Amino acid sequence: RYFPEVIESVRDELAARCVLDGEIVVPREIDGRTRLDWESLSQRIHPAESRIKMLSAQTPAHFIGFDALATGDTSLMKEPFRVRRDALLGAVTEKQWCHVTRTTEDPELGARWLEQFEGAGLDGIVAKPSHITYQPDKRVMFKIKHERTADCVVAGYRVHKSGEDAIGSLLLGLYKPDGTLASVGVIGAFPMARRRELFAELQSLRTTFDEHPWNWAAHTAGGNQAGAGDRTPRRNEGSRWNAGKDLTFVPLRPERVVEVRYDHMEGERFRHTAQFNRWRPDRDPRSCTYEQLEQPVTFKLADIMPGL
Repeated sequence: RYFPEVIESVRDELAARCVLDGEIVVPREIDGRTRLDWESLSQRIHPAESRIKMLSAQTPAHFIGFDALATGDTSLMKEPFRVRRDALLGAVTEKQWCHVTRTTEDPELGARWLEQFEGAGLDGIVAKPSHITYQPDKRVMFKIKHERTADCVVAGYRVHKSGEDAIGSLLLGLYKPDGTLASVGVIGAFPMARRRELFAELQSLRTTFDEHPWNWAAHTAGGNQAGAGDRTPRRNEGSRWNAGKDLTFVPLRPERVVEVRYDHMEGERFRHTAQFNRWRPDRDPRSCTYEQLEQPVTFKLADIMPGL
């Protein structure tokens, strides 16, 4: 439903009868180079049929095959990956929209890919033993990603779904060169006892939206100046991923700094939920800027995977 252009593509570029394991991606030109864009992909999951049709033309998706489970009447699930890989190559005709992921047995090349793929919009590489069979719902491969740290401002929190006395997630910010505080992500993995402790610890930092860097939220929250406001400052378009979720938050004075672990940036935000490392009482919140972040070397996506 959400990717009508992919249906037409696979009919033309894949074998007539095959079962493949793969991923749908959306490449997009950003700052003069083409890279995979998670934000554009997430916007494709939309309830409105008219929008689906429009986005299928504006940001068309591609299919990348990882593995082959069957071809014709033959199951390949008990075959080793080497055999399945050959079947995958035979099932995909790489014309324009369908592709096969690259593989290597050279560890040095794999290490270079780990750096290059991030610069083209991917967040890591996958290592898979070549002799294993296809085993659904089991972790038989290894996802290799970068792990980095950043010092972020705690700008607010969302309450936990269990009640109003526990933290659901902490909202993180970094300062831009113009002095505005950008929303970069959240921390959400805490034991329940710690969630309640954090709730008590942070009450003294609660503020009104008039005094908060994200004071625009007061207007979208219906004028609730002292309570929870609306969404953090990022694209607010509805999708399947956030439909029905309560994204309101409680504003905090941006005075506390936390060191977090993260793996990958997607634009101005952390691609995945960050992990708590430690508090940084020694750090000036205004010093928490994007300049501290490691900037991966940029690569054109076509240099990593021709055809994209």
